[in-house]
Amino acid sequence: MALRSLLIHPLRSVLATLGVIIGVAAVVAAMAILEGMSARVATGFSSMGSNRLYITPAIERRSGRLVGNFDSLELEDAWAIDRECSAVRLAMPQISNGALVKFMSRSTNATILGATERYPLINNHQVADGEFLKASDVQGRTSVAVIGAKVKTELFGGRPALGERIKIGGPLGTRTFTVIGIMEEKGNVAFTDVDQQVIIPVTTAMDKLYGVKAVQAILAEAVSPADADIELAKDQIKRLLRQRHKIRAGNQDDFQVQAQKEFVEQFASFQRIVGVVLWSIAGISLVVGGIGIMNIMLVAVTERTREIGVRMAMGAQRMDVLRQFLVEASIVSFLGGSLGVLLGWGLATTIERITRVMETITTAGAVIMALSMATMVGIVSGIYPAWKASRLDPVEALRYE
Repeated sequence: MALRSLLIHPLRSVLATLGVIIGVAAVVAAMAILEGMSARVATGFSSMGSNRLYITPAIERRSGRLVGNFDSLELEDAWAIDRECSAVRLAMPQISNGALVKFMSRSTNATILGATERYPLINNHQVADGEFLKASDVQGRTSVAVIGAKVKTELFGGRPALGERIKIGGPLGTRTFTVIGIMEEKGNVAFTDVDQQVIIPVTTAMDKLYGVKAVQAILAEAVSPADADIELAKDQIKRLLRQRHKIRAGNQDDFQVQAQKEFVEQFASFQRIVGVVLWSIAGISLVVGGIGIMNIMLVAVTERTREIGVRMAMGAQRMDVLRQFLVEASIVSFLGGSLGVLLGWGLATTIERITRVMETITTAGAVIMALSMATMVGIVSGIYPAWKASRLDPVEALRYE
């Protein structure tokens, strides 16, 4: 009976559930994108190992602005950490920036990463063809480059790239580099597409391409992923850099040392916050949808007053009438939620196919939660109309025109 009454006015029933459909679709699509991003970031972090440390210039907020000493880290700081910190297995300075890379008539935008021969060890990213940078390349400031898999495809297509010369633009002008290696395809690592980067000696990047004296960051690895070893490595690095930078006792560091697990924890906290925001937005949409359902159910009660009177005159109890209208409201919201799930899944899939970068994962938990919320909204919205219908006087209802 509930389904039959809804099918009498199909357009009105769809319009009544539009708010529920939009709310559920939005939250399903957004949660699919968030889950996909979380999975990719987690995979990227796990592939790099859990004992990584990041040393970067200190940044603080003053008068509402982010300020910091961005020239506080030098190449010699990285060499000293690698040499003097017993709890550190290895350390590598790096500098990166975006630039246009050209080969003959072809060009592509890539991340130019100035690194050392330690890059494959600390990033677990190996050469697929050719060779990687050597210590002599870093010391001699040679103009050689190792390119990512995407850069190779975009610049060279199916032809060999080893030995070819590419041009990289920078603040000091365009420089020519000889390709000596091609990295294996790895995809996104954390928030970086490592296949779309060109790796050159960090000294060459600083002196010949960008003209800077400081590095952007120093990557290090503790001797083991144990918390005690990571904390020991952090303490040793802090003591050494404070000594090298001549920072007096009580003064603030001009650098910061963070373990990779801290980034993972920060991202998990960010994910929770975004999840709460998304569910809150969905809740507002569902409330609006619930108002629409309540409105349509009140109209249905008015239209079917005589029917209710006949049913009650034939022996129907108030609870029977109440149950009928609650079932109708629940079906409307559940169907709206189901349409919203399908729409959200389709939207997420479309975004993934169009961008070809963003991965989406629609979890069963998000679907069940969305449908549960939609159904609950229908029940709550139908309580008052159902109660109003059940309280009608049979005699007055039969007289209603």
